Amino acid sequence: MTTKSTTDIALTAHLLRRAGFGSDRAELERYAKRSYEDIVEDLLNPDRFEEPEDDVLARFYPHLHANIDNPAMWNGRWFYRMVNTDRPLEEKMTLFWHGVFATGWTKSEHTPTIVDHIQMLRENCLENFRTLLLGISRDPAMIFWLDNNENHGTAINENYGREILELFSMGIGNYSEDDIKSAARAFTGWTYEQPVPLYPYGQRSVQYRFRPDDHDYGEKTFLGQSGNFD
Repeated sequence: MTTKSTTDIALTAHLLRRAGFGSDRAELERYAKRSYEDIVEDLLNPDRFEEPEDDVLARFYPHLHANIDNPAMWNGRWFYRMVNTDRPLEEKMTLFWHGVFATGWTKSEHTPTIVDHIQMLRENCLENFRTLLLGISRDPAMIFWLDNNENHGTAINENYGREILELFSMGIGNYSEDDIKSAARAFTGWTYEQPVPLYPYGQRSVQYRFRPDDHDYGEKTFLGQSGNFD
């Protein structure tokens, strides 16, 4: 096995800053015993490593798993994960996509929905963009954030149809207002199950639901193609 030089260590440090959140000297020296290509393969294949545990946090914050409706607590858990994960690119890309597909606690009425949203990004962050967009479109936090729960077959709400084209995929100038309306019609009926109150029952995950009785089954023309898009 060839040992890396200090120059290679510097290159690896740069990689881990860009593909993660940096690294300490001990970790860099461990990486230095391996080829650069192997390091990249590990970053691209996070399933090779166990997910980080936050039981250490629970020792200092016994209420960690009790107060599920505390955004600051969940933020702390995510920061801890970023610092301690052995899957840094996964977490870096989760944070990146969270910045692109913006949602937040400021509008959400259900904290666990935001937590599930972050987990959805984590599970899809290294997938192809089509898979990620489909996950976003079925995500209750995004559905609520951009009002698709108010997008009905008999009365469309264009908010999500507009944003998925303008902000999330194609960009201004690559579609028409008619395309926005057709996209909104295609997303009618894409909603979620209303969760039961948090208290006194604890967390109840919100689930995506397609309501066929609320979907517009009429023919739509989108980007020059016609069909019953759903």
